[in-house]
Formats: sequence, C-alpha cells, structure tokens
Amino acid sequence: MSDSEDARSVGEKTTEERPKWDNKVQYLLTCIGFAVGLGNVWRFPYLCQVYGGGAFLIPYLIALVFEGLPLLYLELAIGQRLRLGSIGVWNSISPYLGGVGMASMMVSFLVGVYYNTILAWVLWYFFHSFQDPLPWSECPVKEDLQGFVQECVDSTPVNYFWYRQTLNVTSNIETNGSLQWWLVLCLATAWCIVYICFIRGIETIGKAVYITATFPYLVLTIFLVRALTLPGATDGLIYLFTPEWELLKNPRVWLDAATQIFFSLSLAFGGLIAFSSYNSEKNNCERDTLLVGCINSATSIYASISIFAILGFKATTNYNSCVQSNILALTNTFDIEDQNITAENYDSWLVSLNKTDHAKVSSLNLTECKLQTFLDESVSGTGLAFIVFTEAVIAMPGSQVWAVLFFIMLFSLGLSSMFGNMEGVLAPLNDLKVLPKWLPSELISAIIALVSLLVGLVFTMGSGNYWLEIFNNYVGSVSLLLIAFFEIIGVVMFRGMKKFSEDIEFMTGRRPNLFWRVCWMGISPVLLLVIFLAYIVVQAQTTATYTAWNPDYVDFPQAEVLPYPDWVFAMCVLLVAIPVAPIPIVALYRLISRCCCKTNTTEPSGASNPYANEGFNMDT
Repeated sequence: MSDSEDARSVGEKTTEERPKWDNKVQYLLTCIGFAVGLGNVWRFPYLCQVYGGGAFLIPYLIALVFEGLPLLYLELAIGQRLRLGSIGVWNSISPYLGGVGMASMMVSFLVGVYYNTILAWVLWYFFHSFQDPLPWSECPVKEDLQGFVQECVDSTPVNYFWYRQTLNVTSNIETNGSLQWWLVLCLATAWCIVYICFIRGIETIGKAVYITATFPYLVLTIFLVRALTLPGATDGLIYLFTPEWELLKNPRVWLDAATQIFFSLSLAFGGLIAFSSYNSEKNNCERDTLLVGCINSATSIYASISIFAILGFKATTNYNSCVQSNILALTNTFDIEDQNITAENYDSWLVSLNKTDHAKVSSLNLTECKLQTFLDESVSGTGLAFIVFTEAVIAMPGSQVWAVLFFIMLFSLGLSSMFGNMEGVLAPLNDLKVLPKWLPSELISAIIALVSLLVGLVFTMGSGNYWLEIFNNYVGSVSLLLIAFFEIIGVVMFRGMKKFSEDIEFMTGRRPNLFWRVCWMGISPVLLLVIFLAYIVVQAQTTATYTAWNPDYVDFPQAEVLPYPDWVFAMCVLLVAIPVAPIPIVALYRLISRCCCKTNTTEPSGASNPYANEGFNMDT
C-alpha cells in the first residue's frame, strides 16, 4: 500500500473520543457566527458605496455561486467525512498536502492576533458609551482651561477621540511610541472573554453562540427600524440601490467582489473544517452549505440597509449644517433679518445676491453644499465603525443607548469570528500530536490566548494602528487564495472526484450534482487563479502606501499619505510568504523522504549469500 493510500485509510477512521455538537442548531450558529463577521458590517457596505450601489450585487452574487458556495461545500464535506482538523484532513488525503493545514493554522493564528485588537478597541468605545455627553461629541478643554485642544479644533471631536485619545497614534510607522496602558487592559479583557467562551472547546462555544450569533441580528433590526424614521434615511437607501452600470466595466469591481465573498465566508482558515468534523458522519452538509452561504450574504445586504439609512441621516445632517453655516454668513454680511433665508429658499437667495453683489458673495468663500457630495464620502473598516458611525450617533436622540447597542453588536460579531480562528489553531495542534496527552485542553487554550496576547501588544503601541492595517491587508489576502486553491487540488487530484463523490453519497444519501462537480473540477480553481494573478498585477502597479495622522502636516486634518519604508515593505512580503511557506516545504520534504526510502530499499544490505535460493517457495 502506498503512503498516500495508507494515510487515506487512517484518516477515514473515526475516533469515538471526538467531541460532538449537542444539536444541529449549535453547529449552524457557530458556522454562521464564524462566517458573519465585522466585514459584513463595514466592508460590504463600503464596496456597494464605491462600486455602483445595486450594480455591485451582480458580480458579488456570481462570485457567491461559482466560488464561495463550492469552496464552502468542499470544506464542510471533507471535514465531516474525515473528522479531523485542517492538518489531519490534508495529511490524510496525501502526505504531500500536510503543509496546507499548517498554512491554515498559521493564518488563523495571525488573523486572531490582530482581530482581537479590534475587539479591544470596541470595548474601549463601549466603556465610554455610558458617558453623557459622549466623549467624542465635543473637544476637550486644555489643561490651563484656556480654550479647547488645538488638534481637536483643527479636526473634529470624533477624529480626535479616535486618533489621540484612543490610539494616541504616532505621526508615522517608524515612530513606535509606547504601549498605551488602556489599550493593553482592553486587549487583556478581550482575550479573557475569548478564553472563557473557548475554555472547553465546542462544549462552551456551543452555548456562547446562542447569544453571539443571534444578538447582532436583533440590534441590526432595532437600528433599521430607528434609522428609517430619521430624516435622510430614504436618500441613503436610494443611493445604495441605485445602480451605476458603467462601473461594471471596471475589472477592479469584479476582483473586489470575488475577494469579498471569499473572505466573508471565512474560507481556508481551517475553522470550518474543524467545526464540521464534530458532526456525525450522516449529515446533509450540502444543505448546511446553502444555509450558511445564503444567510451570510443576506446578512451583508441586511446590514447595508441599516448602515446606509444611518449614513443617509448623517449626510443630511451635514448638508443642513453646511447650508445653515452659509445662511449665517450671508445674513451677517448683508444685514438680512433672521429667518428670512431658510434651507428651502437658500438657493434662490444665493442666486439673487450673486447678481446684485457678486464680489461680496465671493469674498465669503461659502462652502458648496451638495447632498450627493456628503453621500459620496466613502470609508470602510475601522473608519466606518469608529469615525463615521460614531459621528452619526451623536446626532441621534438617546445617543448613549445607540452607541452601547452598536458596540455590543460589533463585539458579538467579532467574538463569533474569534471562535473560528481559535479552533483553526487548536484543532491542527491536536492533529499534530505534539502536545502531551496529559495536558488539559483548558491549559492549551490558555497558552494560545496568552501567546496571542503577548504578540498583540505590538498593536497597542502608538504605531499599532499602522501595523494592524498591514496585517489586515497582507496576512489574509494572497495566503488564503493559495490555500483554497491547493484545497481544491487536493480533493480533485489526490482524493479523486470519484472517491469524494462517494464520500458525499455516504453522508447525504446522494452524489453531488453536475453543478458542484463542474465547479470543483474547473470553474472554482480557475477563478481562484484569475483572482490571484489579478491581485498580483494590481499590487505590482501600485506603490504600497499608508495614511498617517500627523497634526504637523500642511494639509491637516487630511491624512498624510506616506510610502512604506523598505524594511516595512519587506515585512509585508514576509507576512504573505511565511504562512504559505509550509505548503512547498512539506511537499518537498515528503518527496525527498520518499526518494530516500526507495533508494535504501533497492541498495544491497551486504555480500550476497551463495546458498540463497530466490526461487524456493515453502508453499510448493
């Protein structure tokens, strides 16, 4: 029997000691919680905003059908059949694929390290959301009580609270700054919460997801109902769903749609494989795939409706403030009685005054107020959560309540995703059998959390926000695309489509239909290769830069765009290369080992025996 066949037969043996979910609901909620994360709330709405609103849904849904769902089905099926973590699964299919599981484990660890830092920021804002007024609603007073802090006056209270009072950010990435003790405490608190929920693996995760996976939907619904009653909500929703078909000609739209559905489903992290391995073998994983995939995408659209309703309110508020500021300037300059100029007749007044005294109107340098301009202000990621949304909350009645609900929702979303990242590390470690059997799982989880906390301290320094952006852009990008590509290759070429179809028939009672087989054998791997090559081309054509918050910048409060220093760019390359390095290294090691073994078996062990009779058979 060959090494591959032997490993395959071992991998297919089920272990009686392997934990199981208490019920199917726990499993589905855990998978949905892992897939539905912060990106559904702050990345998908941003892409809709910059890529033509409703038109973006076309490439997004195409990517979901031909890339996302087939990969999700593959991971859930192979994990459920072999009942192992990512390393165990791919090593069982072929020893040459052992590096694929190790790559997934490394990506899960690195992503978990920086992802939990975002939860630390969420906790910091959550703790401050109980203050009245909210601390980001007004500028702080100087220590000498003579006016407000100039940095805040030059920017906005929201920006000042984020960049100075939360991050205490340095002016560039090369200036590290010191550890911010408040962020260290929040990070330690976030890891303690993750550890408590994860302390006994799926036994405690299964209980926690009843809250963490469902509460965000309750909050999103509350926000939607409230947002629809705010002025400007309709403008935000019209902006969201009005398609700009011309943008579909831009290849970048299709690239971002494909990468968004890929990362949104949390594919190639190893967490989904681990979660499905705790199922019983007789389970309809095809139905689970459709449920998890469709709920994930529906959540993105549902969240976008709530977010854009609130962004419409914010844009309307800013537009009204702009108009009122211009009205005040005109009223004072032309000695017009109060309330003669209103928001409704402002345009006609402005035209009239321009005709009578154009020079005086021009000297006022009035701001051009257009609602569309405020709606076009796009921002994603932490900027949406900690700047745009917090600014919108200030203008909402009962702002403290909405701030508390919003940050609890973000924490719940992030916590559910952290369960998958932790399982993506712990399950492969168990597969490797490098840990002593007498070591309790509670202690292993504690060690993983402690190591992650220590590594994550780099993100609590003054330059921590810049490093987190680097990790976010480079750790979970090319690495996951390559891992997913080799996962498909492993199933199609090493396990074989015939054997995999038999596996699915054993679990679900029927073979995968033609659509799934065509995707696995052609469409999905080709799509992954196209996305990978397109990503490389796009990155090669652009200079790696970052935005810095620098009060000494000439155009402050605009962000200063700086190129990465050479040593930082080298770190970016390493963050892409190191996680996927085990794939070729393990394959090469297995190949060399196999060649050496063959050489040893063919070499004569000593002098030939003159009395040996090779043709003699005792059975004859």
